[in-house]
Order: sequence, then C-alpha cells, then structure tokens
Amino acid sequence: MTLFRLDGRRALVTGGSRGIGLAAAHDLVRLGARVTLAARHENTLKTAADALGARWVVADVSTPEGVSAALHAAGEIDILVSNAGGPPPGKPSEVSEAAWQAGYDTTFLSTVRLANGVLTGMRERRWGRIIAVTSLTVGRPAPTLPVSNAMRAAVTNYLRTLALEVAADGVTCNTVAPGYTATDRLKALNSSPADAERLTARIPARRFGQPSEVGAAIAFLATNEAAYITGQEVLVDGGWSI
Repeated sequence: MTLFRLDGRRALVTGGSRGIGLAAAHDLVRLGARVTLAARHENTLKTAADALGARWVVADVSTPEGVSAALHAAGEIDILVSNAGGPPPGKPSEVSEAAWQAGYDTTFLSTVRLANGVLTGMRERRWGRIIAVTSLTVGRPAPTLPVSNAMRAAVTNYLRTLALEVAADGVTCNTVAPGYTATDRLKALNSSPADAERLTARIPARRFGQPSEVGAAIAFLATNEAAYITGQEVLVDGGWSI
C-alpha cells in the first residue's frame, strides 16, 4: 500500500492564493488531492491556481455568501483547510467594536460556517478532515494582536469540541499553529531587518519558518495515516513554545 496519498480526495483551501494556504494546497496536490482554492483577489488567486492545476473561486469567507460560493465551487469536500488572514494589530484597550466584529466574522465564524457546510457529507462518507490554521499566540498571546489572539483561541477550542462529536464518524478536527513564518503578514508586522533579527534571536531554531514547513504539517493531517489524530493543536514554531 502506498503511504501518504490523497488520490481521489477533494480539498477546499481558503486563503489559498499565497503564503501558508498556498503551501498547504501545493502539498495536497502533490499527494494526489483535487484542490479548490478560495480567496478574495482574483489575479493572485488565478495565477496560483493555474500554477497548481487547481480550481479556484473568488470568495470572501467572512460572509455567508462567500462561504456558500466557496463550498459550491468545491463540490464534495473531503478535506477542509480553513485559513483566514490575521486581524490588524493594536492595543487591546483601543480595538473598536467594528474590528472585533470583523475578526469574529473572518477568523472564527468563517471556520464554523465552513465546517457546518462540509460535515454532513463527511459523516455520510465516514471520512473527513477539518484543519484550521491558527497561531502560536493561542498559547502565548502577542501583546499587540488582541483580536487574533482571541479569535484563534476560539477556533482552537471550537474544533476540539467538534472533534468529540464527530470522531466516531471518521472525521478528524485539528488546528495547525504556525510560529513566526516568512509570509507577507510577518514582513508587515516586522518591517525592519532589526525587528527580524530580534525575533529570530529568540527562536530556538534561529530562523523563521517557511510556509512549506507549515503546509507539510497540514497535508500530513489530511492523510489516512493521521486518522487517529484529532482534537489536537500542532505547533510548527521552531521550538518557540518549549
């Protein structure tokens, strides 16, 4: 039997046009899955999908309409990778109610809606993988990312709870929590070489992670070999959380 294959499986990856989402999609395709990418910006999305040989759909999953569009475009879904962009930084006491609501819709409620949309089919087929991308800040909150800290913790505990309900149906629910990873968001938050140097000096691996390293963890959780792993948070952080 060939190990670590996803031939015939269908995957939906949100936030799939770049960064960690695109890296995860790349590995899912490499393992044989048929992938649909969803993101908000058509140009980068189409370019990424064409390079992978994947399907694509423009969808803003912070809205019910966007979730419906993504689910409809992907069709029967065996693997859901819920990957939402991070909310903007700020001081906890200064975050507006509108920013809290946007973070709730984009990061938390999108995962709930997507999961609800795929669960019936997964349970009927007795096979499914729900994987959300969160952050190491779930366990170690970043002082200037209050919305991200809160919403990603909510996603983590939601999927832990859902895992208890659907484990006997062959559906697993896990989160992958990246550490400091070389994405556009990290560059935006740490714009100077001095910022990057200070951060990497605190990481036991002494470097930033690569999106491909996070994507590989996501792809592994989607395989048959990971069928007994559920309700878990997988940290990919170069030892930061030790």
